[in-house]
Amino acid sequence: MYPAVLIVDDEATIIESLEGILSDDGFEVMHAFNGYEALKKIETDSPDIVLLDIWMPGMDGIETLKEIKKGFPNIPVVMITGHGSIESAVDATKSGAYDFLEKPLSIDKVMVTINNALNFRKLEEENIYLRKKTIEKNSITGTSPAVQELYQEIISASPSDASILITGENGTGKEMVARTIHQFSLRPEEPFIIINCAAIPEETIDSELFGHEKGAFDSALSKNMGKFELASGGTLFLDEIGDMNIHSQAKILRALESKTFQRIGSSRTIQMDVRIIASTNKNLEAEIEKGNFRQDLFFRLNVIPIRVPALRERKEDIPLLVDTFLEKLARQSSDPKKSISPQALDLLTDYPWPGNVRELKNLVERLSIMVRGKQITVSDLPHPYNQGSETVPAKERRHLFAINNLDKARAAFEKEYVKSKVEQAQGDIPAVAKTLGTSTRFIKKQLT
Repeated sequence: MYPAVLIVDDEATIIESLEGILSDDGFEVMHAFNGYEALKKIETDSPDIVLLDIWMPGMDGIETLKEIKKGFPNIPVVMITGHGSIESAVDATKSGAYDFLEKPLSIDKVMVTINNALNFRKLEEENIYLRKKTIEKNSITGTSPAVQELYQEIISASPSDASILITGENGTGKEMVARTIHQFSLRPEEPFIIINCAAIPEETIDSELFGHEKGAFDSALSKNMGKFELASGGTLFLDEIGDMNIHSQAKILRALESKTFQRIGSSRTIQMDVRIIASTNKNLEAEIEKGNFRQDLFFRLNVIPIRVPALRERKEDIPLLVDTFLEKLARQSSDPKKSISPQALDLLTDYPWPGNVRELKNLVERLSIMVRGKQITVSDLPHPYNQGSETVPAKERRHLFAINNLDKARAAFEKEYVKSKVEQAQGDIPAVAKTLGTSTRFIKKQLT
């Protein structure tokens, strides 16, 4: 399907000339002689781009442009202007026009401008689609009152540039909340940079956060941009800020208060333009009492507090979460989607989930790999999710001692050993593979 171009001009010769050229290049061409007619054409025929003359009787080009942008903001409009009216064309671009062409029209310039405008529109549509997918990917799944309240807090807080402190237990989805806030903020196209506060050694904190110049210290073999600089214009996520040591907290606070920093080895002061979001699984007010966290930093971060509920506080979301995880796993593996029996789902709903959504996701992934049938039943649920099930060690011993072949017993032990490790890790297969020094593929094979 070829792009459709609407030419709006009160001069028939201009329309005929452009129609001939664009038709020869494969465009679908339509025309209008005034603004009123153009708006009707846009409503009925949905052109991909509009070439609009500025000087027309009745509703002129600028008025027509404003009406187009009001009703059809995604259609690119290129203004056509005569000599001496460049100022009007510049004003038009401020009102939403993509570009302007000056009469007498250059055919090459016309074609380049149209193609650029169409490519720009395509990129805009792709960005909108990708942003939508990113929001869907990072959104908290659930319809419970607790999640609905969380959604409202996210929507209210996102457009502001105020600092946000996200609290909640491990595995509740604090990073997902931070990413969603970023996507709904005024900076969605800008960087989202994460600092793992617990993982930064005190001796490298300055370099990690603020960067350094080449030769600033022995191992500084090249210039390095810190996280604050990488996040410029976007969002800086201080993950698990409660685990940061007290000296590093002071350096963070100084940068946040002055909104400036310097790379190590540089005397140049860099202005900081970032949205700050922090998270913690700790009670920071209790940590302040113990002397483990700075009160002034807490006040700086806690402008907008958002608490992510634990899974046990929104148990009505568990069936939806299980179904969502099973669907995603089926898509990833290209296998048919497994179902879960109502009785098994009841057991999962009654479980307290100390590891929260992360633990549930890991268990569902493990079950989707291990269960050979089409449905996950109560008998498939391991201890402690199924309190009535026999303990794993007892099963292992009876099964292993019944084997009379040493190689087979060794292989059986290996499978049971891996299963036991996966259960201890609450289904976190990558973590088990790393601990055992093997691949996730091997672990999954042992679970089947």
